[in-house]
Amino acid sequence: MGFFLETLIGGLMTGMLYALVALGFVLIFKASGVFNFAQGAMVLFAALAMARLAEWVPQYLGIANPIVANILAFIGAAILMFGVAWVIERLVLRKLVNQEGATLLMATLGITYLLEGIGQTLFGSEIYSINIGMPKDPMILLENVFEGGVLVNKEDLIAGLIAAALVVALTLFFQKTTTGRALRAVADDHQAAQSIGIPLNRIWVIVWCVAGVVALVAGMIWGSKLGVQFSLATVALRALPVVILGGLTSVPGAIIGGLIIGVGEKLSEVYIGPLVGGGIEIWFAYVLALVFLLFRPQGLFGEKIIDRV
Repeated sequence: MGFFLETLIGGLMTGMLYALVALGFVLIFKASGVFNFAQGAMVLFAALAMARLAEWVPQYLGIANPIVANILAFIGAAILMFGVAWVIERLVLRKLVNQEGATLLMATLGITYLLEGIGQTLFGSEIYSINIGMPKDPMILLENVFEGGVLVNKEDLIAGLIAAALVVALTLFFQKTTTGRALRAVADDHQAAQSIGIPLNRIWVIVWCVAGVVALVAGMIWGSKLGVQFSLATVALRALPVVILGGLTSVPGAIIGGLIIGVGEKLSEVYIGPLVGGGIEIWFAYVLALVFLLFRPQGLFGEKIIDRV
């Protein structure tokens, strides 16, 4: 039972990180109808900015305190992501309003390669590390309940808590603030929101900025765990099954979908993997997403599309 709980907790922590990346997809799609394939590149770009600024702040500003240096690096990376969001909306999306979905998809693919290229030019192509002070030593819980206790990675636990805190903050932002309610109105009906005076362009900039902050937090956590390298951009591919499972228009769906995928991957790898030769963790999420596409294409919490003819 203790080993099962270890696997379950590890899956939940990984699932929260998947949900964090999936939130970027959901937020942008709800507000603008754009499926943002550049979300993975945004995570990479934000992680590169955080890693390099954390190196440059002590070097050029003479700040030796690592906590202060990390805070300044985070603020600088957040400002940079705000700038990236503003440029994307201003120069790309605003010009493509009401265009076909394929056109918008190709635009986000172009943004992906542009961000990767600019990131390599500005920050270099080496493998960098992000040290935000998260402990990497494991800890043992419930020793009095289970023999040997339950082994939990402190870094995974803290990362999961950070992701959960950001999700709660976003939920409160959408539910309790005037801007959040305007975002929800735009998500429900663009034309109706515009008819009552909600400026769509400003709302889209805000959404992309929020998605940029989400990408920054996700990039920090994944970069701290895996190192910052260009393969980090593929983390978005891990979030695609989460979006399909939870629903492309549902914030709670991104969270629940991430937890289901994270737990399913870990449990299947541990308990089913030995029976089929291993490697099930690589494809489990995509098979599950395929099943949902066949029987419930809108996902668990997505809106069912009804075509009337």
